[in-house]
Amino acid sequence: MMSPLSVWESLSCFHSAEMAQKYLKKCYQKISLNEADVQSYNNCYPFIYYLEQGELYFKQALATPLSIQPILLFYGYIHLIKACILTIDPFYPQNTSVLAHGVTSRKRKKQQYSFLKDEIKIQKNGLLSHFAKEMFHVKHLEAEKYQMGELLSQIPEMDDTFKLIFNKRTHIPLSLNGKILSFPDEILHHYHMSEERLHQFLKEKTENKVDVQDGQLSLQDSVYGEIPPIRLNNKTSQYSLSCDRTQAYTLPEPIIHYLLLYNLSMIARYETEWWSELLKSNSSDDYPIIKNFLYLSLEKPPALIKNYLLSNL
Repeated sequence: MMSPLSVWESLSCFHSAEMAQKYLKKCYQKISLNEADVQSYNNCYPFIYYLEQGELYFKQALATPLSIQPILLFYGYIHLIKACILTIDPFYPQNTSVLAHGVTSRKRKKQQYSFLKDEIKIQKNGLLSHFAKEMFHVKHLEAEKYQMGELLSQIPEMDDTFKLIFNKRTHIPLSLNGKILSFPDEILHHYHMSEERLHQFLKEKTENKVDVQDGQLSLQDSVYGEIPPIRLNNKTSQYSLSCDRTQAYTLPEPIIHYLLLYNLSMIARYETEWWSELLKSNSSDDYPIIKNFLYLSLEKPPALIKNYLLSNL
């Protein structure tokens, strides 16, 4: 997996005002903004500050106890997301409605609470809906509910954890030869599809980000990183396909990490008794799952942001 340092080294190229302005100007020209020069100048320092502040939170999380890691990771991630939003929304924030988190967590029951079964609900306004629409063209998330287990099963690096704890596979690796993606027969059996049907299914689900030619599935030239439901495992540098076709199946992974980190940050802040008991007693399978996810979160969200920003180059 890419080390945190190398991600920050890659992002440090944006820490120059001259570079940031040139980069933002190119982004704004792509969206045919008339004031590309003016807005790139206005936004170059906020863009740099968001990246720098995000980096500080993540580096501090690396050196802090697990008990407060979710809070630092979530707020660090928010700053990185805001830097990305500035590349596509030159006038962000235009109103206060986009500043709220945009998610609510349900009231927890004290008895028999399970993190994997816990749900969050998407609100109409807020940062989540805004960056989902602006960055990934994902709309109509309002009032959608997602379980933590569904979200975690869509992260390819969590596959080993699910296999060890639940004897359940969540992702099946794909082979990539040049731009051609190959699937093991295991996927065809699991999905109950012929190869031809699977190709068409994925072409539709990825919104034509993969091509089908001569009976083969290939990546488009413009693809950089993940193309849900085909996801990139940073640990193995391999594409994989999720076994679980849940509601989160086609959610871009940056959104998935936002939802999980939001809920864990709320638990760390407001469910202190349950959170402290979990960390001290290791009383349930929630503990290794959350611990492994937070360990992954020190690296994966910044890597996703890096991929997003570099794709504009």
